[in-house]
Amino acid sequence: MKYLLLPFLLVFALVFQNCNTKSRSSSQESKTIIRLSHSHPETFSSELHMTAWLFKQFVEEFSDELEVKIYGANALGQEREIIEALQIGSGASCYIGGTAILNNFIPEMGVLDLPYLWKDYGHIHDALDGEAGKELVRISSREGLKVLSFLDSWGYRNIVTASKVIENAEDLKGLKIRTIQAKNYIETINSMGMNATPMSFGEVYTGMQTGILDGFEHNAAAIQSAKLYEVAKHLVYTRHLFGAVAFTYSQKQWDKLTEHQKEAVQKAAQMASQIERSLAPVKEQEAIDFLVSKGMQIHNIDIEPFRSSSIALQNRLAENCNGLAILNAIRSCENQ
Repeated sequence: MKYLLLPFLLVFALVFQNCNTKSRSSSQESKTIIRLSHSHPETFSSELHMTAWLFKQFVEEFSDELEVKIYGANALGQEREIIEALQIGSGASCYIGGTAILNNFIPEMGVLDLPYLWKDYGHIHDALDGEAGKELVRISSREGLKVLSFLDSWGYRNIVTASKVIENAEDLKGLKIRTIQAKNYIETINSMGMNATPMSFGEVYTGMQTGILDGFEHNAAAIQSAKLYEVAKHLVYTRHLFGAVAFTYSQKQWDKLTEHQKEAVQKAAQMASQIERSLAPVKEQEAIDFLVSKGMQIHNIDIEPFRSSSIALQNRLAENCNGLAILNAIRSCENQ
């Protein structure tokens, strides 16, 4: 419990320590509005909304000239629409979401979404804070997208089914499983013997409810925040993908900020991301425990057949997205 409370205590201490010293007149001045979009419900059980909320607190503490407005649950449009708008400088100012969506605009970003690539959270952080992450930031800027930071998903992605009990890898074959509209996700699910069905996250609940889907794949925290435990009863520990998250700003809108505003936004994004990361391992287990309390059953199966065949698929997918050099940089971090 102390571990969980510490980040929040730090946030409140940092954000509100000087609240009484701010000029009352500043609230009356015209402010630059930062519109932040994400796809999850606006609940603190979501890593996306938690990060958005933290970012807002920090930005508005660091600069009296900025105000952050959060639009969760795809309120400003679906993910691909948001990113297209970011590139031309309209709509949202920034977006927090999976790198799988960015893969549609920045092919090299797909290297982060390869099956069974990541050893643990430390490996992920070393790679994304190191040369692999820096190269992806540089490439993204060419596409009109400024990556401010990389975040963790609150847990690895697993297969979830509505009613079918999964006892081994064979039981997964032929199931119609929702995944993200991203090539590497689709190929990963298909390579495991299932039928990948791309669909917006916001449509999954109805898809499960109506029987269009046999299941979906996601992390436990997302299942909790979207209440998908109401329409799915079995979670299978496949841990096939991690699902890195990026905090991305419109380059065109970024260029309109003053140097002081840029400094405030960059610092706020980094601090929010670090707190979000610190919570990831605990929040993953917390979400699993919550799902069990809601009646979901957890199943362990032998994933070695999937893992052993993943190297060749990793190489092929990385080559297809011009990302072999980045893949090698990620692999080198595993041995550090």
